[in-house]
This record gives sequence, structure tokens and C-alpha cells, in this order.
Amino acid sequence: MIGVLVSGEGTNLQALIDARLPIVAVASNTAGVRALERAAEAGIATRAFELDDYADREARDAAMADWLAERSVDLVVCAGYMRLLTKPFLDRFPNRIVNTHSAPLPEFPGKTPIEDVLAAGVPETAATVHYVDGGVDTGAVIAAERVPVRVDDTVESLRERVQAVEHRLLPAAVRRLCER
Repeated sequence: MIGVLVSGEGTNLQALIDARLPIVAVASNTAGVRALERAAEAGIATRAFELDDYADREARDAAMADWLAERSVDLVVCAGYMRLLTKPFLDRFPNRIVNTHSAPLPEFPGKTPIEDVLAAGVPETAATVHYVDGGVDTGAVIAAERVPVRVDDTVESLRERVQAVEHRLLPAAVRRLCER
């Protein structure tokens, strides 16, 4: 069973839903985001875990891990989840947390991969699916697909093309992991 972590719009979540993967729970660090609406519309259990409701990040992550475990989640997919997970969460799902990233790893980790790729002037980027560990985008790569950078690309145009690849790559990678 899959639990998905989200922070915003939820387009990667929608790709997972559309692929008919066994998603049983969607958690967010922010209440009221579109991703939670998408999950609710698909009949998936949702809950927001806002930091202000907990003593600290570790307490929030432990509560989120408990909630997912109560729903029999054994694979966690970060689909636009914009927070680092703490040790209490990572320890609950060892080697069972994956993330998608809008650039090749380890070359372009962090919060602004599209901007970093454009600033570097490289000829291509990638949609990347990787395991989550204690670092920032440092886990082993599961799958990646190249995306050419065009001379006239803007952050928005390149992001749109990378996301289109992510919407195919992430569900395919997650499906393979579920079959193991």
C-alpha cells in the first residue's frame, strides 16, 4: 500500500492516481492544498500535519508516520513534498521512501533544480526518481529520463517539459517497486 506526501498542487499525485496505483493515504504539511482535494476526490484518506500543531519537526514526522502505518502503508512516495523528513519518519520506512526531482542527481540537488540547470548552461536536465535518505536529494537513483534544455527555455517552459516526463516516470517507477 502506498502513502503519498504532498505540499502543493499535486500534479505528480494526480499522475499516480491516474495510474491506478494502490494509494491508501495522502498526507501534507499544509492544510487546504489542491493535492489534498485531488486525493479526497479520488476517495483517498487525507490529513494535514502542520508544524504549528506539534512540538517540533520530529514530533510531526512521528505522528505522520504513525498515521500512514495505521493505514498499512509500506511504500511512501514524496510527490512535491517540500520538507526534509526527520529520523523518526525515515526509521519507520527504511528504504521504502521515494522522491521525484526535476534535475539529474547528484549534479543538481536542492529546492531550485530547474533554475540551477539553466544557470549552469548545460544541454540537458532530467526527471529523476530516487530513494530518500537523511540528506538533500542524496539517495540512490531508481530511474531517470533526460530532458533536453532548449536555447529559448525559461524556468516555466523547462519545468513544464520536465514535469510531463515526471508524470510518466514516477508512476512507472512506483509500479515496479510495488511489484517487488
